[in-house]
Amino acid sequence: QVQLVESGGGLVQAGGSLRLSCAASGRTFSNYAMAWFRQAPGKERTFVAAISKIGNRLYADSVKGRFAISRDNAKNTLYLQMNSLEPEDTAVYYCAAQAYGPGSRLISEYKDWGQGTQVTVSS
Repeated sequence: QVQLVESGGGLVQAGGSLRLSCAASGRTFSNYAMAWFRQAPGKERTFVAAISKIGNRLYADSVKGRFAISRDNAKNTLYLQMNSLEPEDTAVYYCAAQAYGPGSRLISEYKDWGQGTQVTVSS
């Protein structure tokens, strides 16, 4: 099991930027594919982006070209750079870990989750 702690959320105006971080501990971070999901009030949790152990990336269509996922294995940290933010991006953002997998858009593929960090985009 890997422990995950997100940070970097906050309130930002539309068009602004934020960078989320997810610090991992407990297992070998480099063995995990990692992902970001988000959950808006009253809605289901949805996929945002994923990155494999070797750096292959997947993005949801709604964030492609605006968000960038990256990882620093030396720091055991996952990042999500979010640019051109829109009010529709308002949600709690969660990082998740997939052991020994290639990364996936499916929530069921991820067993370890952080507690989430709130992102609010005002219009």
